Amino acid sequence: MSFLTLILLTLTMNSISAEGNGLEKATLGGGCFWCTEAVYKELKGVVKAVPGYSGGHIKNPSYREVCTGRTGHAEVVQITFNPKEVSFAEILEVFFLTHDPTTLNRQGNDVGTQYRSAIFFHNEEQKQTAEKIIKRFEEEKVYDNPIVTEITPFDTFYLAEDYHHNYFERNKDQPYCQFVVAPKLEKFRKIFKEQLK
Repeated sequence: MSFLTLILLTLTMNSISAEGNGLEKATLGGGCFWCTEAVYKELKGVVKAVPGYSGGHIKNPSYREVCTGRTGHAEVVQITFNPKEVSFAEILEVFFLTHDPTTLNRQGNDVGTQYRSAIFFHNEEQKQTAEKIIKRFEEEKVYDNPIVTEITPFDTFYLAEDYHHNYFERNKDQPYCQFVVAPKLEKFRKIFKEQLK
């Protein structure tokens, strides 16, 4: 058994056993995690969606450190979902249609590697699903520009500070929420109205 196969097998076992009860995890970076969290909290089949950091090279990073762009982390949302109600492919369709996967290290005015488009796959099946969806979207020319989403093995997820959790729900009057989060949420609700909780 190769080292890579052993790592993937370990990641697969961890993702299956971490939640029990047949639930699975997805870890996605789609720009600011306030937007991504707000979207997935409304998707049918999602049990939990929490903001945090993945893909970097220091342990237990703070929001302030991640914002410098020097830790290597992306702002992500870790999603716990019931695959009997929503598939990983459906989760990725929501992901790709609620952020711009064609801009490298930025989403709108949010610029830096911490805002990169990223899929941190938990097993080989998630990796293959992500590759297939990207290929399909490119063949169907869903976007004018090439998709630059990073597909990389999941390693560690660091939970974001408490004040980031349910940020949109608690700060709807804040300008960023009104002008950035709310429009993304409305777009999601229109496109995926049959899949809302």
